[in-house]
Amino acid sequence: MSSNNTLRTVRSGTTEPLWVKWTLIGIALAFLGLFLVLPLAAVFTEALRKGFDAYFAALREPDAWSAIRLTLITAAIAVPLNLVFGVAAAWAVAKYEFRGKAVLITLIDLPFSVSPVVAGLTYVLLFGSRGWFGPWLEEHNLKVIFAVPGIVLATVFVTFPFIARELIPLMQAQGTDEEQAAQVLGASGWKTFWHVTLPNIKWGLIYGVILCNARAMGEFGAVSVVSGHIRGQTNTMPLHVEILYNEYQSVAAFAVASLLALLALVTLVIKSVAEWRFEREKQAAANLPPERPITAP
Repeated sequence: MSSNNTLRTVRSGTTEPLWVKWTLIGIALAFLGLFLVLPLAAVFTEALRKGFDAYFAALREPDAWSAIRLTLITAAIAVPLNLVFGVAAAWAVAKYEFRGKAVLITLIDLPFSVSPVVAGLTYVLLFGSRGWFGPWLEEHNLKVIFAVPGIVLATVFVTFPFIARELIPLMQAQGTDEEQAAQVLGASGWKTFWHVTLPNIKWGLIYGVILCNARAMGEFGAVSVVSGHIRGQTNTMPLHVEILYNEYQSVAAFAVASLLALLALVTLVIKSVAEWRFEREKQAAANLPPERPITAP
């Protein structure tokens, strides 16, 4: 009996009694229930307080539909741009040594430390009517601030670390042995990327894209500064929720908020499926029988 207990202790990596384990689990579940499940339940309850007719009427309202469309368009532009940047930045950091590498890594982490509101104000300083490039933009009849381009730029800024930060440690851990072997066998750089590097990082890439998309759809601070809050034109879903709530249209506000919550839950499900698939592939690879050495006849 003591040997079985010792084995379980070794596998768990802890020596605390069982009640400590269940206490920690209980605290974690209580925290999640209080700060995650309960607010989500309140959002959906308030959204459906006047029935499904009022719920769908709030979503069919022209300003709400415009906000939904703009949110999806912004994410559809920002995520592919960050995908290209993230892969390029991760490739440069993980595969090459060069001067300024530490500076590049610091700049990638910059949006995590800078307030999104500050990022929005920076774009206003650059592209606003009194900004550095404002007179030139007005002269050529180009509008960035209080228009869709400004919203996209702000969203790209706050979301570009997600994909790069998922890929950099993964590609550093994998090293360059497989790429070098492919090049020795005559593969070009493009073929090496598509047939060696990309299959090795695909799950990290998918995970980063999911996180990037979730943040792009839910961004508020930076977008609020550069949008101008023009109803039906530059309001994304989070901004539209704020306007409706300030106008005491609580059912409509919670209806749009519930749609954002549903998108977040769908993102969470996709992320969980991606992680499950990744673990299955890793376990399948670990259970493969070792290759037999080739011996001369």
